[in-house]
Amino acid sequence: MTPRFFVDLPLAGGHVLDLPDDTARHVQVLRLQPGSPLVLFNGQGGEWLAHIGHVGRNAVQVRIGTHQPVERELASHVTVALGMPANDRMDAVIEKATELGAAVIQPLVTERSVLRLAGERAVRKREHWQGIAASACEQCGRNRVPRIEPVRAFDEWLAALPAGAHEARWMLSLRGAQPLAERLEAQQPAAIVSLSGPEGGLAAAEEIAALEHGFVAVSLGVRVLRADTAPLALLAAVGLGQALPRP
Repeated sequence: MTPRFFVDLPLAGGHVLDLPDDTARHVQVLRLQPGSPLVLFNGQGGEWLAHIGHVGRNAVQVRIGTHQPVERELASHVTVALGMPANDRMDAVIEKATELGAAVIQPLVTERSVLRLAGERAVRKREHWQGIAASACEQCGRNRVPRIEPVRAFDEWLAALPAGAHEARWMLSLRGAQPLAERLEAQQPAAIVSLSGPEGGLAAAEEIAALEHGFVAVSLGVRVLRADTAPLALLAAVGLGQALPRP
């Protein structure tokens, strides 16, 4: 497979480009040589074929070729809003949610959250997670990098949701929820906001507030999934439902 690299720079056919330092180091680690092909994308749509022109001790220069207008996105624009799981599990959620097609990831601090981020620490974490999303796109073939939103308190985020939006709002819940499979069979919405809780789930008052803001309670089945598994299972179900032919 031709190596793929995300570069947050303007790209145009025929231009010669010095790769950013981190990307250049990656090229060197892979031992790519002058003339080696690679694919570049900047999140603005499609991807660019390119070839390495020069490899120096601290720099790599490439010549950009033709643009390929290929996209590998879900048919639905999916926002994954979740109470952040503890430890390093949020890193894994970002990576896997990117692979599965999430367009936006919204980290939330909820009543039962163990991981609580604010201030400069929250800013640094967001930058770290955005880098994980870009790396996951390089691996999985996506040309549009999911947007990682700033960490927000659950109540603040919920209150800011626009009233009367046409998006489907689905909350993963164990309380009186409709099976997700039934919801997907009845509806293939253009935009979805998925909401799930941290370890221990959303508090009862948070679920009630979500229902009042247009969310519908959905269930993934009889088993209780971990906080870092549940939103990924929903994403996988959405993607599978769109990949399979409709009867």
